[in-house]
Amino acid sequence: MNQASPNKNILVTGGTGSIGKPLTDALLKRGYTVSHLSRKPGNDSRVKTFLWDVHKNEIDEKCIDDVDILIHLAGAGIADKRWTGERKKELIDSRTESIRLIYDLMRKKTNKIHTVISAAAIGYYGDRGDDLMTEESAPGRGFMPECCVAWENAVDEGNNLGIRIVKYRTGVVLDRAGGALPQMARPVKLFAGAAFGSGKQWVPWIHWQDAVDTYLFAIENEKIQGVFNMTAPNPVTNKQLMRAIAKQLHKPLWPVNVPGLVFKLLMGEMSTVILGSTKVSSKKIESAGFRFEYPDLSAALSDIYG
Repeated sequence: MNQASPNKNILVTGGTGSIGKPLTDALLKRGYTVSHLSRKPGNDSRVKTFLWDVHKNEIDEKCIDDVDILIHLAGAGIADKRWTGERKKELIDSRTESIRLIYDLMRKKTNKIHTVISAAAIGYYGDRGDDLMTEESAPGRGFMPECCVAWENAVDEGNNLGIRIVKYRTGVVLDRAGGALPQMARPVKLFAGAAFGSGKQWVPWIHWQDAVDTYLFAIENEKIQGVFNMTAPNPVTNKQLMRAIAKQLHKPLWPVNVPGLVFKLLMGEMSTVILGSTKVSSKKIESAGFRFEYPDLSAALSDIYG
């Protein structure tokens, strides 16, 4: 990876989240100036925090002063609440109206932002069985693809500003500190671990460090643009993932899977996040020159729990 260019200013939305926090640390270590755009005042003395309220269409106009690159990670948690009609609107608006608020400010105020690197999601593809999804694959059906298409289209509205845009369709980020992994590991630790549904559904995963490194890669390789899958080269099924977690934690895995009906009753439509199957290719980003530090699940879990 190239060395950081001096005097680059980077504005991060969602900078205190599971990716934003380690990404901020990595950027500061490389000598970048980092600021956050947040709903609440920050408590990190290394980072200046500007405030915004997407619902009220309010934003501190000084947030883009001297900024070269915007990293857009903000968005309400997909699996935090049951998908009511109101929640679905919130999930979409938190992704689309937030980037539009920044673009509107960029049109109104002189700035030097030349690159926007945005999170996206493999939910774009939906439940696709055993088919291998590439960046050229059509979106799937259902709420998650609908949300992801709207999200990406909103990010692409920046094309008329003459900026470089990179979008990362992110898989399940494996991190001991948060996200899906602690939720999956909890029953395993209690000797109640089991595969979900059929267990045959594909889970596109990525180690948190590789996720952070893809953003650094896009910052420091200005020739790349467009959409990339952000998943490890070796996807696994849910059963393989649960088995690997159990092995790492030295716990047994129950031979009987948790029926899919249980998740449907508890989660409703949101159960597609767990029961849907999405097998994703990482060849495009690898062809662009990115090298995964943790391409295999066993090594990734060993590092996370080691």
